Amino acid sequence: MSVQDISRKYAVTLRGKGGVPIVFAHGLGCDQTMWKDVAPAFEASSQVILFDLIGFGNSDHSCFSYERYQSLADYADDCIELIEHVCSEPVIFVGHSVSAMIGVLAAGKRPDLFRQLVLIGPSPCYVNDGAYQGGFNAADIEGLIEAMRSNYLGWTKGIAPLIMGNPERPELTEVLEESFCRTDPDVAQHFAALTFWSDNRSDLASVTTPALVIQCDPPPLNGSTLKYGFDPEGGPQWQTSDTSPTRSSRSFGRLRFCAAKAWRWRMPFARSAFPS
Repeated sequence: MSVQDISRKYAVTLRGKGGVPIVFAHGLGCDQTMWKDVAPAFEASSQVILFDLIGFGNSDHSCFSYERYQSLADYADDCIELIEHVCSEPVIFVGHSVSAMIGVLAAGKRPDLFRQLVLIGPSPCYVNDGAYQGGFNAADIEGLIEAMRSNYLGWTKGIAPLIMGNPERPELTEVLEESFCRTDPDVAQHFAALTFWSDNRSDLASVTTPALVIQCDPPPLNGSTLKYGFDPEGGPQWQTSDTSPTRSSRSFGRLRFCAAKAWRWRMPFARSAFPS
Protein backbone atom coordinates (compact mmCIF):
# COMPACT_ATOMS: atom_id res chain seq x y z
CA MET A 1 0.00 0.00 0.00
CA SER A 2 1.13 3.56 -0.65
CA VAL A 3 1.52 6.24 1.99
CA GLN A 4 -1.65 7.83 0.64
CA ASP A 5 -3.55 4.56 0.99
CA ILE A 6 -2.35 4.14 4.57
CA SER A 7 -3.24 7.74 5.36
CA ARG A 8 -6.78 7.19 4.13
CA LYS A 9 -7.11 3.84 5.87
CA TYR A 10 -6.21 5.24 9.29
CA ALA A 11 -7.27 8.88 8.72
CA VAL A 12 -3.69 9.95 9.43
CA THR A 13 -3.04 13.55 10.41
CA LEU A 14 0.55 14.84 10.19
CA ARG A 15 1.57 17.97 12.03
CA GLY A 16 4.69 19.60 13.38
CA LYS A 17 8.00 20.93 12.14
CA GLY A 18 9.94 17.70 11.98
CA GLY A 19 12.16 16.05 14.53
CA VAL A 20 11.43 12.82 16.35
CA PRO A 21 8.06 11.38 15.24
CA ILE A 22 5.47 10.96 18.00
CA VAL A 23 2.50 8.69 17.30
CA PHE A 24 -0.60 9.27 19.44
CA ALA A 25 -3.06 6.36 19.77
CA HIS A 26 -6.53 6.77 21.28
CA GLY A 27 -8.45 4.47 23.62
CA LEU A 28 -11.81 2.67 23.62
CA GLY A 29 -14.69 4.64 22.13
CA CYS A 30 -12.51 7.58 21.15
CA ASP A 31 -10.71 8.86 18.08
CA GLN A 32 -7.75 11.10 17.36
CA THR A 33 -9.63 14.24 18.43
CA MET A 34 -9.02 13.21 22.05
CA TRP A 35 -5.46 14.54 21.62
CA LYS A 36 -6.53 18.03 20.54
CA ASP A 37 -5.37 19.62 23.81
CA VAL A 38 -2.19 17.55 24.07
CA ALA A 39 -0.57 17.02 20.67
CA PRO A 40 -0.09 20.73 19.80
CA ALA A 41 2.40 21.08 22.67
CA PHE A 42 4.81 18.82 20.76
CA GLU A 43 4.43 20.25 17.26
CA ALA A 44 7.20 22.84 17.60
CA SER A 45 9.95 20.26 18.01
CA SER A 46 8.53 16.96 16.73
CA GLN A 47 6.55 15.39 13.95
CA VAL A 48 3.12 14.58 15.39
CA ILE A 49 1.18 11.67 13.91
CA LEU A 50 -2.49 11.24 14.80
CA PHE A 51 -4.66 8.40 13.51
CA ASP A 52 -7.87 6.49 14.11
CA LEU A 53 -8.00 2.80 14.89
CA ILE A 54 -9.97 0.86 12.28
CA GLY A 55 -13.68 1.12 13.06
CA PHE A 56 -13.31 4.42 14.90
CA GLY A 57 -13.38 8.06 13.87
CA ASN A 58 -12.68 8.71 10.20
CA SER A 59 -10.78 5.49 9.56
CA ASP A 60 -11.84 3.35 6.61
CA HIS A 61 -14.67 1.39 8.23
CA SER A 62 -14.83 -0.96 5.24
CA CYS A 63 -11.54 -2.44 6.48
CA PHE A 64 -13.20 -3.63 9.69
CA SER A 65 -14.44 -7.17 10.10
CA TYR A 66 -14.93 -9.41 13.10
CA GLU A 67 -12.75 -12.05 11.44
CA ARG A 68 -9.87 -9.61 10.86
CA TYR A 69 -9.92 -8.19 14.39
CA GLN A 70 -10.01 -11.03 16.89
CA SER A 71 -7.44 -9.78 19.39
CA LEU A 72 -5.51 -6.68 20.37
CA ALA A 73 -2.56 -8.13 18.46
CA ASP A 74 -4.47 -7.43 15.23
CA TYR A 75 -4.62 -3.74 16.12
CA ALA A 76 -0.93 -3.88 16.99
CA ASP A 77 -0.28 -5.12 13.46
CA ASP A 78 -2.14 -2.05 12.18
CA CYS A 79 0.14 0.22 14.21
CA ILE A 80 3.16 -1.53 12.75
CA GLU A 81 1.78 -1.06 9.23
CA LEU A 82 1.13 2.62 9.85
CA ILE A 83 4.59 3.32 11.29
CA GLU A 84 6.33 1.37 8.51
CA HIS A 85 4.66 3.48 5.82
CA VAL A 86 4.41 6.91 7.44
CA CYS A 87 7.53 7.23 9.60
CA SER A 88 11.14 7.23 8.40
CA GLU A 89 12.67 6.55 11.82
CA PRO A 90 11.75 4.90 15.14
CA VAL A 91 8.90 6.65 16.92
CA ILE A 92 7.81 7.65 20.39
CA PHE A 93 4.47 5.90 20.75
CA VAL A 94 1.91 7.48 23.09
CA GLY A 95 -0.94 5.08 23.82
CA HIS A 96 -3.96 5.78 25.99
CA SER A 97 -5.81 3.01 27.84
CA VAL A 98 -6.11 -0.08 25.64
CA SER A 99 -3.87 1.51 23.01
CA ALA A 100 -1.10 1.49 25.57
CA MET A 101 -1.18 -2.29 25.50
CA ILE A 102 -1.58 -2.27 21.72
CA GLY A 103 1.66 -0.30 21.63
CA VAL A 104 3.32 -2.79 23.98
CA LEU A 105 2.33 -5.65 21.68
CA ALA A 106 3.56 -3.79 18.60
CA ALA A 107 6.88 -2.89 20.24
CA GLY A 108 7.35 -6.47 21.36
CA LYS A 109 6.90 -7.65 17.78
CA ARG A 110 8.86 -4.87 16.03
CA PRO A 111 11.19 -3.15 18.51
CA ASP A 112 13.11 -1.57 15.63
CA LEU A 113 10.16 0.74 14.96
CA PHE A 114 9.92 2.16 18.48
CA ARG A 115 12.21 4.60 20.24
CA GLN A 116 10.16 4.89 23.44
CA LEU A 117 6.68 4.17 24.76
CA VAL A 118 4.43 6.47 26.78
CA LEU A 119 1.68 4.35 28.31
CA ILE A 120 -1.25 6.26 29.81
CA GLY A 121 -3.52 4.22 32.07
CA PRO A 122 -2.39 0.79 30.82
CA SER A 123 -3.55 -2.56 32.12
CA PRO A 124 -2.16 -5.89 30.89
CA CYS A 125 -5.24 -7.71 32.22
CA TYR A 126 -8.57 -6.43 33.54
CA VAL A 127 -9.73 -9.70 35.11
CA ASN A 128 -8.89 -10.58 38.71
CA ASP A 129 -6.73 -13.68 38.81
CA GLY A 130 -5.73 -14.93 42.24
CA ALA A 131 -3.44 -12.35 43.82
CA TYR A 132 -3.51 -10.28 40.65
CA GLN A 133 -6.11 -7.52 40.86
CA GLY A 134 -7.20 -6.46 37.42
CA GLY A 135 -10.22 -4.56 38.73
CA PHE A 136 -13.03 -6.86 37.55
CA ASN A 137 -14.23 -10.38 38.07
CA ALA A 138 -15.62 -12.31 35.11
CA ALA A 139 -19.23 -11.54 36.04
CA ASP A 140 -18.44 -7.81 36.08
CA ILE A 141 -17.13 -7.91 32.53
CA GLU A 142 -20.00 -10.05 31.29
CA GLY A 143 -22.40 -7.51 32.78
CA LEU A 144 -20.53 -4.59 31.24
CA ILE A 145 -20.58 -6.11 27.75
CA GLU A 146 -24.25 -7.06 28.10
CA ALA A 147 -25.09 -3.50 29.16
CA MET A 148 -23.42 -2.23 25.99
CA ARG A 149 -25.44 -4.65 23.88
CA SER A 150 -28.79 -3.94 25.49
CA ASN A 151 -28.60 -0.15 25.84
CA TYR A 152 -25.50 1.38 24.31
CA LEU A 153 -26.54 5.00 24.78
CA GLY A 154 -27.47 4.36 28.39
CA TRP A 155 -24.15 2.62 28.91
CA THR A 156 -22.24 5.62 27.56
CA LYS A 157 -24.01 7.96 29.98
CA GLY A 158 -23.12 5.70 32.90
CA ILE A 159 -19.56 4.79 32.02
CA ALA A 160 -18.30 8.20 30.81
CA PRO A 161 -18.30 9.91 34.24
CA LEU A 162 -16.74 6.81 35.83
CA ILE A 163 -13.89 6.78 33.34
CA MET A 164 -13.33 10.52 33.25
CA GLY A 165 -13.58 11.37 36.94
CA ASN A 166 -13.13 15.11 37.55
CA PRO A 167 -16.77 15.66 38.64
CA GLU A 168 -16.00 19.35 39.04
CA ARG A 169 -15.47 19.54 35.26
CA PRO A 170 -18.58 17.99 33.68
CA GLU A 171 -17.58 19.29 30.26
CA LEU A 172 -14.84 16.64 30.14
CA THR A 173 -17.40 13.90 30.72
CA GLU A 174 -19.57 15.39 27.97
CA VAL A 175 -16.68 15.23 25.49
CA LEU A 176 -16.06 11.56 26.28
CA GLU A 177 -19.77 10.72 26.12
CA GLU A 178 -20.06 12.41 22.73
CA SER A 179 -17.08 10.43 21.51
CA PHE A 180 -18.69 7.16 22.59
CA CYS A 181 -21.91 8.17 20.85
CA ARG A 182 -20.07 8.80 17.57
CA THR A 183 -18.73 5.24 17.60
CA ASP A 184 -20.56 2.42 15.86
CA PRO A 185 -22.14 0.46 18.75
CA ASP A 186 -21.34 -2.94 17.22
CA VAL A 187 -17.68 -2.02 16.71
CA ALA A 188 -17.50 -0.54 20.21
CA GLN A 189 -18.96 -3.69 21.77
CA HIS A 190 -16.57 -5.95 19.89
CA PHE A 191 -13.57 -3.80 20.77
CA ALA A 192 -14.65 -3.60 24.41
CA ALA A 193 -14.87 -7.39 24.61
CA LEU A 194 -11.38 -7.73 23.12
CA THR A 195 -10.12 -5.15 25.60
CA PHE A 196 -11.66 -6.37 28.83
CA TRP A 197 -11.09 -10.09 28.19
CA SER A 198 -7.49 -9.62 27.06
CA ASP A 199 -4.62 -10.95 29.14
CA ASN A 200 -1.26 -9.66 27.96
CA ARG A 201 0.74 -10.16 31.13
CA SER A 202 2.94 -12.77 29.50
CA ASP A 203 3.73 -10.38 26.63
CA LEU A 204 5.45 -7.80 28.83
CA ALA A 205 8.73 -9.70 29.02
CA SER A 206 9.19 -9.50 25.24
CA VAL A 207 9.39 -5.69 25.29
CA THR A 208 12.81 -4.05 25.44
CA THR A 209 11.68 -0.52 24.52
CA PRO A 210 12.03 2.08 27.33
CA ALA A 211 8.56 3.03 28.59
CA LEU A 212 7.04 5.78 30.70
CA VAL A 213 3.93 4.57 32.55
CA ILE A 214 1.47 7.28 33.62
CA GLN A 215 -1.43 6.44 35.92
CA CYS A 216 -4.27 8.42 37.40
CA ASP A 217 -4.66 8.37 41.16
CA PRO A 218 -6.59 6.22 41.79
CA PRO A 219 -6.56 4.50 38.39
CA PRO A 220 -10.13 3.74 37.20
CA LEU A 221 -11.19 0.53 35.50
CA ASN A 222 -7.88 -1.26 35.87
CA GLY A 223 -7.44 -2.15 39.50
CA SER A 224 -5.75 -0.31 42.33
CA THR A 225 -2.27 -1.78 42.13
CA LEU A 226 -1.58 -2.90 38.55
CA LYS A 227 0.85 -5.41 39.95
CA TYR A 228 2.04 -8.42 38.04
CA GLY A 229 4.63 -9.79 40.42
CA PHE A 230 8.14 -10.07 39.10
CA ASP A 231 10.13 -13.10 40.11
CA PRO A 232 12.20 -15.65 38.19
CA GLU A 233 9.01 -17.51 37.28
CA GLY A 234 6.52 -14.69 37.24
CA GLY A 235 7.39 -11.91 34.84
CA PRO A 236 7.59 -8.12 34.85
CA GLN A 237 5.86 -6.03 37.48
CA TRP A 238 3.48 -3.18 36.80
CA GLN A 239 2.79 -0.78 39.63
CA THR A 240 1.77 2.76 40.30
CA SER A 241 4.40 4.89 41.96
CA ASP A 242 4.49 8.05 44.06
CA THR A 243 7.67 9.23 42.36
CA SER A 244 8.11 12.71 40.94
CA PRO A 245 6.92 13.18 37.34
CA THR A 246 10.39 14.25 36.28
CA ARG A 247 12.49 11.17 36.03
CA SER A 248 12.32 7.77 37.62
CA SER A 249 13.31 4.52 35.99
CA ARG A 250 13.48 0.95 37.13
CA SER A 251 14.26 -2.28 35.38
CA PHE A 252 11.87 -5.19 35.78
CA GLY A 253 13.43 -8.02 33.81
CA ARG A 254 13.90 -6.89 30.23
CA LEU A 255 11.07 -4.38 30.34
CA ARG A 256 12.17 -1.01 31.70
CA PHE A 257 9.57 1.36 33.08
CA CYS A 258 9.65 4.98 34.07
CA ALA A 259 6.83 5.11 36.62
CA ALA A 260 5.20 8.44 37.33
CA LYS A 261 2.19 9.57 39.31
CA ALA A 262 0.29 12.02 37.14
CA TRP A 263 -3.06 13.66 36.53
CA ARG A 264 -5.12 12.59 33.57
CA TRP A 265 -4.06 14.19 30.29
CA ARG A 266 -1.00 15.90 31.81
CA MET A 267 1.56 15.04 29.17
CA PRO A 268 4.09 17.88 28.68
CA PHE A 269 6.56 16.50 31.23
CA ALA A 270 6.69 13.14 29.48
CA ARG A 271 9.01 14.41 26.80
CA SER A 272 11.74 15.35 29.30
CA ALA A 273 11.37 12.15 31.29
CA PHE A 274 13.20 10.06 28.73
CA PRO A 275 16.95 9.64 28.52
CA SER A 276 18.41 11.52 25.59
